[in-house]
Amino acid sequence: MKKGIITLVFALITSPFFAQAAFDKFDGQDDVTSIIVNKKMFELMSKVKVDASDKETQQYMNLIKKLDNLKVFTTSSTRATNEMRSAAEKYIRTAGLEELMRVNDSGKNIKILVKSGATDSQIKELLMFIEGGSKSDETVLMSLTGNFDLNEISILTDKMRIPGGDDLKRATKGKK
Repeated sequence: MKKGIITLVFALITSPFFAQAAFDKFDGQDDVTSIIVNKKMFELMSKVKVDASDKETQQYMNLIKKLDNLKVFTTSSTRATNEMRSAAEKYIRTAGLEELMRVNDSGKNIKILVKSGATDSQIKELLMFIEGGSKSDETVLMSLTGNFDLNEISILTDKMRIPGGDDLKRATKGKK
């Protein structure tokens, strides 16, 4: 009984960290471009002084205060794409994510999944996987964690020029 409780506590404690480590193997690979922004960087970015009359920048600054981690991996490599797909599918099965949207357009597959927060529009985690239909298209795997509102994401994708941001913006448009 005691071992079961210890195992359960360990599993509950480590599950938030699994999201951070599930895709780390892609960082540093020659055929994968990675963008990783940690909580400390978001904290530093949120302290930048901005013009109070610039509402969009103010919204952006308010959003980044709510973020913990952003990881974006892109590749054109077939090998890396297969590894990303496999890692994403495995993570989706174990992380308790809900599908927000799935699009298949001319061979381009887009999956956007979320782990909800306290309200319908509050998000603890967002996972996006985009696999291109032609050889020239890049595969994008993005993981975003924090406690943010789904409606704020388009501001982040615009300001940080995140790969796949246009697809994510279309997915979140009109979701309230």
